[in-house]
Amino acid sequence: MSSTSPWTKDSSPALPLILHRAAQYVRMSDEAQQYSVDNQKAAIAEYAARHGFTIVKTYADLGKSGVVAKHRIGLGELLRDVTSGNVDYEAILVYDVSRWGRFPNSDEAAHYEFLCSNAGIPLHYCAEQFPNDGTISSYLLKTLKRTMAAEFSRELGEKVFRGKARLVGIGFWVGGRPGYGLRRMMVSKDGKRKQLLSPGEYKSLTTDRVILVPGPRHEVEVIRKMFSLAASGYGASAIARELNSQGLTRNGALWLHQTVRKMVKDPLYRGCNTWNRRSQKLDGPTTTVPPEKWITRPLAFAPLVDEDTFMRAQTNMPRLKRWSEQEMLRRLRRLLKTKGRISESLMRSTPPLPGCRP
Repeated sequence: MSSTSPWTKDSSPALPLILHRAAQYVRMSDEAQQYSVDNQKAAIAEYAARHGFTIVKTYADLGKSGVVAKHRIGLGELLRDVTSGNVDYEAILVYDVSRWGRFPNSDEAAHYEFLCSNAGIPLHYCAEQFPNDGTISSYLLKTLKRTMAAEFSRELGEKVFRGKARLVGIGFWVGGRPGYGLRRMMVSKDGKRKQLLSPGEYKSLTTDRVILVPGPRHEVEVIRKMFSLAASGYGASAIARELNSQGLTRNGALWLHQTVRKMVKDPLYRGCNTWNRRSQKLDGPTTTVPPEKWITRPLAFAPLVDEDTFMRAQTNMPRLKRWSEQEMLRRLRRLLKTKGRISESLMRSTPPLPGCRP
Protein backbone atom coordinates (compact mmCIF):
# COMPACT_ATOMS: atom_id res chain seq x y z
CA MET A 1 0.00 0.00 0.00
CA SER A 2 1.09 3.57 -0.52
CA SER A 3 1.29 5.98 2.39
CA THR A 4 -2.31 7.07 1.83
CA SER A 5 -5.38 4.89 2.09
CA PRO A 6 -7.44 4.38 -1.07
CA TRP A 7 -10.41 5.50 0.98
CA THR A 8 -8.96 8.89 2.07
CA LYS A 9 -9.48 12.03 0.01
CA ASP A 10 -5.91 13.30 0.40
CA SER A 11 -2.63 12.57 2.14
CA SER A 12 -3.63 14.35 5.34
CA PRO A 13 -2.36 12.53 8.46
CA ALA A 14 -5.84 12.81 9.99
CA LEU A 15 -7.74 9.53 10.31
CA PRO A 16 -10.50 8.96 7.72
CA LEU A 17 -14.05 9.39 8.85
CA ILE A 18 -14.85 5.75 8.04
CA LEU A 19 -12.64 2.93 9.28
CA HIS A 20 -12.76 -0.11 7.03
CA ARG A 21 -13.08 -3.50 8.67
CA ALA A 22 -10.17 -5.92 8.30
CA ALA A 23 -9.03 -9.29 9.57
CA GLN A 24 -5.45 -10.02 10.56
CA TYR A 25 -3.53 -13.25 10.09
CA VAL A 26 -0.54 -13.99 12.33
CA ARG A 27 1.75 -17.02 12.38
CA MET A 28 4.74 -18.01 14.46
CA SER A 29 6.77 -21.21 14.27
CA ASP A 30 9.99 -21.41 16.28
CA GLU A 31 11.88 -18.72 14.44
CA ALA A 32 13.44 -15.44 15.54
CA GLN A 33 11.78 -13.24 18.14
CA GLN A 34 11.10 -10.60 15.48
CA TYR A 35 8.27 -12.85 14.30
CA SER A 36 6.54 -13.19 17.68
CA VAL A 37 2.77 -12.82 17.53
CA ASP A 38 2.87 -9.68 19.69
CA ASN A 39 5.37 -8.03 17.35
CA GLN A 40 3.29 -8.95 14.32
CA LYS A 41 0.11 -7.59 15.89
CA ALA A 42 1.84 -4.35 16.86
CA ALA A 43 3.12 -3.78 13.31
CA ILE A 44 -0.29 -4.65 11.84
CA ALA A 45 -2.04 -2.27 14.27
CA GLU A 46 0.30 0.54 13.26
CA TYR A 47 -0.36 -0.15 9.57
CA ALA A 48 -4.11 -0.29 10.21
CA ALA A 49 -4.06 3.08 11.99
CA ARG A 50 -2.16 4.70 9.09
CA HIS A 51 -4.39 3.27 6.37
CA GLY A 52 -7.87 3.48 7.85
CA PHE A 53 -8.51 -0.09 9.01
CA THR A 54 -10.04 -1.45 12.18
CA ILE A 55 -9.23 -5.05 13.12
CA VAL A 56 -12.40 -7.07 13.68
CA LYS A 57 -11.10 -10.66 13.51
CA THR A 58 -7.83 -12.49 14.12
CA TYR A 59 -6.72 -15.77 12.57
CA ALA A 60 -3.65 -17.28 14.21
CA ASP A 61 -1.35 -20.25 13.77
CA LEU A 62 0.97 -20.60 16.77
CA GLY A 63 3.92 -22.95 16.61
CA LYS A 64 3.15 -23.85 13.00
CA SER A 65 5.65 -24.06 10.18
CA GLY A 66 4.88 -22.03 7.07
CA VAL A 67 5.89 -24.91 4.80
CA VAL A 68 2.64 -26.91 4.78
CA ALA A 69 -0.84 -25.39 4.72
CA LYS A 70 -2.73 -28.48 5.91
CA HIS A 71 -1.26 -28.17 9.42
CA ARG A 72 -2.30 -24.52 9.78
CA ILE A 73 -5.77 -24.39 11.28
CA GLY A 74 -5.92 -20.59 11.29
CA LEU A 75 -5.11 -20.27 7.59
CA GLY A 76 -7.59 -23.03 6.76
CA GLU A 77 -10.35 -21.22 8.66
CA LEU A 78 -9.49 -17.95 6.94
CA LEU A 79 -9.67 -19.49 3.46
CA ARG A 80 -12.95 -21.27 4.22
CA ASP A 81 -14.51 -18.05 5.50
CA VAL A 82 -13.33 -16.03 2.52
CA THR A 83 -14.34 -18.52 -0.17
CA SER A 84 -17.75 -19.10 1.44
CA GLY A 85 -18.45 -15.37 1.68
CA ASN A 86 -18.90 -15.69 5.44
CA VAL A 87 -16.92 -12.58 6.33
CA ASP A 88 -17.68 -9.13 7.70
CA TYR A 89 -14.40 -7.50 6.70
CA GLU A 90 -12.99 -5.95 3.54
CA ALA A 91 -9.29 -6.80 3.72
CA ILE A 92 -6.76 -9.14 5.31
CA LEU A 93 -3.64 -7.74 6.97
CA VAL A 94 -0.50 -9.89 7.25
CA TYR A 95 2.87 -8.92 8.67
CA ASP A 96 4.88 -9.88 5.57
CA VAL A 97 5.11 -12.36 2.71
CA SER A 98 6.90 -15.01 4.81
CA ARG A 99 4.14 -15.00 7.48
CA TRP A 100 1.65 -15.90 4.75
CA GLY A 101 3.80 -18.93 4.02
CA ARG A 102 7.18 -20.42 3.17
CA PHE A 103 5.79 -22.93 0.71
CA PRO A 104 8.40 -24.88 -1.31
CA ASN A 105 6.33 -24.10 -4.41
CA SER A 106 5.82 -20.33 -4.40
CA ASP A 107 2.76 -20.75 -6.61
CA GLU A 108 0.94 -22.19 -3.57
CA ALA A 109 1.24 -18.89 -1.71
CA ALA A 110 0.03 -17.07 -4.82
CA HIS A 111 -2.92 -19.45 -5.10
CA TYR A 112 -4.11 -18.78 -1.57
CA GLU A 113 -3.79 -15.05 -2.10
CA PHE A 114 -5.75 -15.35 -5.34
CA LEU A 115 -8.60 -17.10 -3.50
CA CYS A 116 -8.85 -14.06 -1.23
CA SER A 117 -8.57 -11.40 -3.91
CA ASN A 118 -11.00 -13.28 -6.16
CA ALA A 119 -13.55 -13.11 -3.33
CA GLY A 120 -13.03 -9.36 -3.14
CA ILE A 121 -10.87 -9.48 -0.01
CA PRO A 122 -7.41 -8.08 -0.86
CA LEU A 123 -4.27 -8.99 1.06
CA HIS A 124 -2.05 -6.29 2.60
CA TYR A 125 1.56 -7.05 3.62
CA CYS A 126 2.11 -4.54 6.39
CA ALA A 127 5.90 -4.73 6.86
CA GLU A 128 6.89 -4.91 3.20
CA GLN A 129 8.36 -1.92 1.40
CA PHE A 130 6.06 -2.26 -1.60
CA PRO A 131 2.28 -1.86 -1.97
CA ASN A 132 0.34 -4.96 -2.92
CA ASP A 133 -1.55 -3.00 -5.56
CA GLY A 134 -1.46 -5.27 -8.62
CA THR A 135 1.22 -3.36 -10.48
CA ILE A 136 4.03 -5.13 -12.35
CA SER A 137 6.56 -4.03 -9.73
CA SER A 138 4.33 -5.47 -6.98
CA TYR A 139 4.07 -8.82 -8.77
CA LEU A 140 7.82 -9.00 -9.32
CA LEU A 141 8.69 -8.15 -5.73
CA LYS A 142 6.11 -10.58 -4.33
CA THR A 143 7.46 -13.36 -6.53
CA LEU A 144 10.98 -12.59 -5.36
CA LYS A 145 9.90 -12.53 -1.71
CA ARG A 146 8.01 -15.81 -2.06
CA THR A 147 11.03 -17.44 -3.66
CA MET A 148 13.25 -16.13 -0.88
CA ALA A 149 10.82 -17.47 1.73
CA ALA A 150 10.87 -20.93 0.11
CA GLU A 151 14.65 -20.86 -0.14
CA PHE A 152 14.86 -19.96 3.55
CA SER A 153 12.98 -23.16 4.39
CA ARG A 154 15.28 -25.25 2.21
CA GLU A 155 18.41 -23.68 3.69
CA LEU A 156 17.07 -24.08 7.24
CA GLY A 157 16.32 -27.74 6.58
CA GLU A 158 19.86 -28.28 5.32
CA LYS A 159 21.36 -26.52 8.34
CA VAL A 160 19.24 -28.61 10.73
CA PHE A 161 20.29 -31.79 8.91
CA ARG A 162 23.99 -30.93 9.14
CA GLY A 163 23.63 -30.01 12.81
CA LYS A 164 21.90 -33.27 13.71
CA ALA A 165 24.38 -35.30 11.64
CA ARG A 166 27.23 -33.71 13.61
CA LEU A 167 25.57 -34.52 16.95
CA VAL A 168 24.93 -38.12 15.90
CA GLY A 169 28.58 -38.41 14.85
CA ILE A 170 29.63 -37.23 18.30
CA GLY A 171 27.38 -39.84 19.89
CA PHE A 172 24.25 -37.98 20.96
CA TRP A 173 20.67 -39.09 20.37
CA VAL A 174 18.61 -36.78 18.13
CA GLY A 175 15.69 -39.08 17.29
CA GLY A 176 12.31 -39.61 18.91
CA ARG A 177 11.36 -42.55 21.10
CA PRO A 178 14.37 -44.83 21.63
CA GLY A 179 12.57 -48.17 21.51
CA TYR A 180 11.97 -51.05 23.88
CA GLY A 181 14.79 -51.72 26.34
CA LEU A 182 16.34 -48.25 26.00
CA ARG A 183 15.79 -44.93 27.74
CA ARG A 184 16.81 -41.33 27.07
CA MET A 185 19.24 -39.70 29.50
CA MET A 186 19.76 -35.94 29.56
CA VAL A 187 23.39 -34.89 30.02
CA SER A 188 25.02 -31.51 30.47
CA LYS A 189 27.39 -30.00 27.92
CA ASP A 190 30.35 -31.52 29.80
CA GLY A 191 28.78 -35.01 29.71
CA LYS A 192 27.46 -35.24 33.27
CA ARG A 193 24.25 -37.21 33.59
CA LYS A 194 21.31 -35.13 34.81
CA GLN A 195 18.09 -37.14 34.62
CA LEU A 196 16.13 -39.78 32.73
CA LEU A 197 13.56 -38.34 30.37
CA SER A 198 10.06 -39.80 30.51
CA PRO A 199 8.00 -40.19 27.32
CA GLY A 200 6.95 -36.73 26.17
CA GLU A 201 9.67 -34.95 28.16
CA TYR A 202 12.38 -32.94 26.39
CA LYS A 203 15.61 -31.30 27.44
CA SER A 204 15.15 -27.73 28.63
CA LEU A 205 18.52 -26.16 27.81
CA THR A 206 19.96 -25.87 24.32
CA THR A 207 23.38 -26.79 25.71
CA ASP A 208 22.09 -30.07 27.15
CA ARG A 209 22.28 -33.25 25.07
CA VAL A 210 20.63 -36.68 25.14
CA ILE A 211 22.16 -40.13 25.13
CA LEU A 212 20.62 -43.60 25.30
CA VAL A 213 21.03 -45.86 28.32
CA PRO A 214 19.75 -49.37 29.13
CA GLY A 215 16.17 -49.50 30.34
CA PRO A 216 14.71 -51.65 33.14
CA ARG A 217 16.42 -54.99 33.74
CA HIS A 218 13.41 -57.06 32.63
CA GLU A 219 13.29 -55.24 29.28
CA VAL A 220 17.02 -55.76 28.72
CA GLU A 221 16.61 -59.47 29.47
CA VAL A 222 13.80 -59.75 26.91
CA ILE A 223 15.99 -58.07 24.29
CA ARG A 224 18.88 -60.42 24.98
CA LYS A 225 16.61 -63.46 24.81
CA MET A 226 15.19 -62.22 21.51
CA PHE A 227 18.65 -61.88 19.97
CA SER A 228 19.77 -65.23 21.40
CA LEU A 229 16.83 -66.97 19.73
CA ALA A 230 17.51 -65.17 16.44
CA ALA A 231 21.18 -66.17 16.61
CA SER A 232 20.04 -69.79 17.11
CA GLY A 233 18.05 -69.69 13.86
CA TYR A 234 14.56 -68.82 15.11
CA GLY A 235 12.38 -66.78 12.75
CA ALA A 236 10.59 -63.61 13.81
CA SER A 237 7.24 -65.38 14.19
CA ALA A 238 8.77 -68.19 16.24
CA ILE A 239 10.53 -65.68 18.49
CA ALA A 240 7.28 -63.75 19.03
CA ARG A 241 5.42 -66.93 19.93
CA GLU A 242 8.16 -68.02 22.32
CA LEU A 243 8.24 -64.68 24.14
CA ASN A 244 4.45 -64.48 24.35
CA SER A 245 4.16 -68.07 25.65
CA GLN A 246 6.56 -67.18 28.48
CA GLY A 247 4.54 -64.09 29.39
CA LEU A 248 7.36 -61.78 28.29
CA THR A 249 5.06 -59.22 26.73
CA ARG A 250 5.93 -55.76 25.46
CA ASN A 251 4.42 -53.40 28.03
CA GLY A 252 1.44 -55.73 28.29
CA ALA A 253 1.02 -56.19 24.53
CA LEU A 254 1.83 -59.35 22.61
CA TRP A 255 4.88 -59.39 20.43
CA LEU A 256 4.28 -59.28 16.67
CA HIS A 257 6.64 -60.77 14.12
CA GLN A 258 7.00 -57.38 12.39
CA THR A 259 8.16 -55.76 15.63
CA VAL A 260 10.60 -58.56 16.41
CA ARG A 261 12.17 -58.45 12.94
CA LYS A 262 12.56 -54.68 13.08
CA MET A 263 14.23 -54.81 16.50
CA VAL A 264 16.62 -57.63 15.62
CA LYS A 265 17.80 -55.55 12.64
CA ASP A 266 18.24 -52.36 14.70
CA PRO A 267 21.95 -51.48 15.30
CA LEU A 268 20.98 -49.45 18.37
CA TYR A 269 20.99 -52.68 20.38
CA ARG A 270 24.69 -53.16 19.73
CA GLY A 271 25.31 -49.55 20.82
CA CYS A 272 25.60 -48.03 17.33
CA ASN A 273 23.93 -44.64 17.02
CA THR A 274 22.18 -44.65 13.66
CA TRP A 275 20.24 -41.81 12.05
CA ASN A 276 18.88 -40.80 8.64
CA ARG A 277 17.53 -44.24 7.79
CA ARG A 278 14.45 -42.49 6.48
CA SER A 279 14.14 -38.99 5.08
CA GLN A 280 11.36 -36.46 4.70
CA LYS A 281 12.14 -33.14 3.02
CA LEU A 282 9.90 -30.16 3.81
CA ASP A 283 7.01 -32.40 4.90
CA GLY A 284 7.11 -34.28 1.61
CA PRO A 285 6.85 -38.06 1.25
CA THR A 286 8.98 -40.23 3.52
CA THR A 287 11.66 -42.15 1.64
CA THR A 288 13.98 -44.98 2.66
CA VAL A 289 17.65 -43.99 2.68
CA PRO A 290 20.20 -46.58 1.47
CA PRO A 291 22.49 -47.87 4.27
CA GLU A 292 25.61 -46.26 2.80
CA LYS A 293 24.05 -42.83 3.47
CA TRP A 294 23.09 -43.52 7.08
CA ILE A 295 24.77 -41.38 9.75
CA THR A 296 26.35 -43.76 12.29
CA ARG A 297 28.56 -43.75 15.37
CA PRO A 298 29.61 -47.23 16.62
CA LEU A 299 29.59 -47.81 20.39
CA ALA A 300 27.98 -44.47 21.07
CA PHE A 301 25.84 -46.09 23.78
CA ALA A 302 26.17 -49.04 26.13
CA PRO A 303 25.23 -52.10 24.00
CA LEU A 304 22.43 -54.38 25.18
CA VAL A 305 23.72 -57.20 22.95
CA ASP A 306 27.34 -58.10 22.28
CA GLU A 307 28.68 -57.77 18.74
CA ASP A 308 29.02 -61.51 18.12
CA THR A 309 25.41 -62.27 19.10
CA PHE A 310 24.14 -59.34 17.06
CA MET A 311 25.97 -60.46 13.89
CA ARG A 312 24.91 -64.11 14.31
CA ALA A 313 21.31 -62.95 14.67
CA GLN A 314 21.58 -61.10 11.34
CA THR A 315 23.02 -64.17 9.65
CA ASN A 316 20.97 -66.97 11.21
CA MET A 317 17.46 -65.52 11.49
CA PRO A 318 15.53 -66.78 8.45
CA ARG A 319 14.69 -64.23 5.80
CA LEU A 320 11.15 -62.94 5.60
CA LYS A 321 9.14 -65.29 3.40
CA ARG A 322 7.02 -63.72 0.72
CA TRP A 323 3.84 -65.72 0.26
CA SER A 324 2.24 -65.91 -3.16
CA GLU A 325 -1.48 -65.27 -3.34
CA GLN A 326 -2.06 -68.88 -4.37
CA GLU A 327 -0.07 -70.22 -1.40
CA MET A 328 -1.92 -67.97 1.07
CA LEU A 329 -5.29 -69.13 -0.27
CA ARG A 330 -4.21 -72.78 -0.20
CA ARG A 331 -3.20 -72.60 3.47
CA LEU A 332 -6.33 -70.70 4.47
CA ARG A 333 -8.56 -73.23 2.67
CA ARG A 334 -6.79 -76.00 4.57
CA LEU A 335 -7.43 -74.23 7.87
CA LEU A 336 -11.08 -73.72 6.96
CA LYS A 337 -11.45 -77.41 6.07
CA THR A 338 -9.80 -78.50 9.32
CA LYS A 339 -11.45 -76.07 11.75
CA GLY A 340 -14.67 -75.25 9.91
CA ARG A 341 -14.04 -71.52 10.28
CA ILE A 342 -11.33 -68.84 9.99
CA SER A 343 -10.58 -66.28 12.67
CA GLU A 344 -7.67 -64.11 13.74
CA SER A 345 -7.05 -66.22 16.84
CA LEU A 346 -6.92 -69.41 14.73
CA MET A 347 -4.49 -67.82 12.30
CA ARG A 348 -2.27 -66.71 15.18
CA SER A 349 -2.26 -70.15 16.80
CA THR A 350 -1.83 -72.25 13.63
CA PRO A 351 1.65 -71.83 12.19
CA PRO A 352 2.80 -71.44 9.56
CA LEU A 353 0.07 -69.15 8.25
CA PRO A 354 0.37 -65.74 6.56
CA GLY A 355 -1.36 -62.61 7.67
CA CYS A 356 -2.11 -61.42 11.19
CA ARG A 357 0.22 -63.67 13.15
CA PRO A 358 2.57 -62.79 16.03
